Amino acid sequence: MTVALRRLLPVRAGWWRGALLCFACVLVMALALDAGPARAAAEAPVMRIDTALAELRPEGAAPQAGPVTLPHRWDKVFGGRAGEATYTLMLPAQADPRQPTALLIERVGNQARVRVGGVTVAEIGGPHDRRTDAARRSIAIALPPGLLRADGPTPLVIDAAMQALRAGGLSSVRIGPVAEIDALDARLALWGPGAAAAYAGGLLLMGGLALGLWWRQRDPVYGCFGLAALFGTLRHLDKVLPEALLPWPGWGALLAIGYACHLALIARFVVLVLGRPPAWLDRATAAVLAAVVLLPAISFSTLQPGWWTAALAILEAVGLGCFALVLRSALVERQAIAWLVLSAGGLLLLAGAHDLLLVRMGLFGGSSFPLTSHAMFLLVLILAGLVVARYSQTVADYRALNQRLAERIAERERQLHEAFAAMRAQQHEQAVQGERQRMMREIHDGIGAQLVGLLGMVGQPAVDRGALQDQVKLALDEMRMAVDALQPVHDDLTTVLATLRYRLQPRLAAAGIEVVWDVQALPPMPGLSPQAILQLQRILLEAITNVLKHARATRVTVAATPRGDNAVSLQLIDNGVGLPAAAADAPPNDPASGRGIANMHARAAAIGASLRVAAGAAGGTCVAIDWQPG
Repeated sequence: MTVALRRLLPVRAGWWRGALLCFACVLVMALALDAGPARAAAEAPVMRIDTALAELRPEGAAPQAGPVTLPHRWDKVFGGRAGEATYTLMLPAQADPRQPTALLIERVGNQARVRVGGVTVAEIGGPHDRRTDAARRSIAIALPPGLLRADGPTPLVIDAAMQALRAGGLSSVRIGPVAEIDALDARLALWGPGAAAAYAGGLLLMGGLALGLWWRQRDPVYGCFGLAALFGTLRHLDKVLPEALLPWPGWGALLAIGYACHLALIARFVVLVLGRPPAWLDRATAAVLAAVVLLPAISFSTLQPGWWTAALAILEAVGLGCFALVLRSALVERQAIAWLVLSAGGLLLLAGAHDLLLVRMGLFGGSSFPLTSHAMFLLVLILAGLVVARYSQTVADYRALNQRLAERIAERERQLHEAFAAMRAQQHEQAVQGERQRMMREIHDGIGAQLVGLLGMVGQPAVDRGALQDQVKLALDEMRMAVDALQPVHDDLTTVLATLRYRLQPRLAAAGIEVVWDVQALPPMPGLSPQAILQLQRILLEAITNVLKHARATRVTVAATPRGDNAVSLQLIDNGVGLPAAAADAPPNDPASGRGIANMHARAAAIGASLRVAAGAAGGTCVAIDWQPG
């Protein structure tokens, strides 16, 4: 809707043209609605009866009788009083008794019985029915053939029961051919209950959508418009429902309060949508809302119509105040949308003045056709367009914000990727340097120590060839294990143990020692770093070296069993002479246990493993390692 309005009104002068166009269209529609029945009566063979003899019996007052001019308004004569009335009209003679004839009564209130020639032709509500209102819509009555006299007038008697403040009375009555009366009744129904049903449905839809937006965003603009639209449906539903939901005057009080809240909240919405209102205006709006709720409640509880009239006058004054604020926004702040709201609001003020002065108070000849509901719906449509435009702008702002956030996130991600790449390169360089230093330490502490020992042995006058050979083999084993530790094992401890067996089994076989391999299938074990593998290899190498040197064993069993949580239990058991008593009972760091066992404990602690050296169950020595890599 907003896009269409912008295309229709591309420049500032276009707002004036659009405002005048809206004003003219609705004014023509209102005049057509008010003059439509009269024009239809002039164009068709339909007779209009505007006078009647009336017997008026108000409660608590003297009855009156005499001629009245139709439409006759009960509240204008007996404000705040209930009562009964009998209207007698004279229907013209019918030249052709066979011609189908019908009556059309635009309004009669509030419950009525219609008799033609003494025959009851329609009855709407009972004498004590406070829910039914015959004035909700026009009444078309097809008369039976022969009921109208051909030689003179036929009396039409309408007995009506009136409730206070319910707009009772009688409109003019039309008589004519059935087809013409039905067409006229359909037209009145279209702009009466039909328009009311359309307005009620539109307000419910717009109110529900606005309240849904308020629920998600908690924007008072949406909440105010949603409540205003929902309150506005009550007045229109009254014309659609077959009967009132509450007895009168309770139903009348509810309708009046809902209508007053509808008008007050619409005025509040107009101020909100054009900018943040000052604090004094918020307080004034709250006071007006309280007044327009209290006054109709007093009016319908005391049956004094002046209080409700005063509430309507206050609402008209509030509308004038809002009109001035919108005019200021249009002229001073140069808000383009204010011109459209200004035109619709001005039309609503004129319609409100018409309904207050002519319809409600009956001044200047009075009127029976209210215009506020039609002008209000036009304003509501415009305001709904503003809600849509505001929501669309909010969505656009959110999208722009999301776009900016996405761009900032992308920039931060790029910076993080660059920082991560730089850090990864730095870590790689540090890892290379660390690995170089580790290899240097391993060569220095392992192979270097063995070579120093060899150099010392070679420099002796008499060299034990067997000891020299053992020292060379140890140096070779150290070198091989250092190389094996650098090979990728992919978290496979079984491969590490198999490689160690491949390296050491020839030495064990040359010494006449049988190797029993009892290694179960081990799961992948994350955390098998080269350093950890080398430490494990050295622990096992130290244990096998002790077997070769001291155990005098004939069999060595290597066992590996998986445990829970990626842990493993390793055992190396020989059938030799076992440990000396002092070494078996000594703590790990005790000199009695030997330097080799102390080194084994130190290496186990370095990789987070638990090592035990004890006598085997069947003799010999058992070296047990419990380890969870990682």
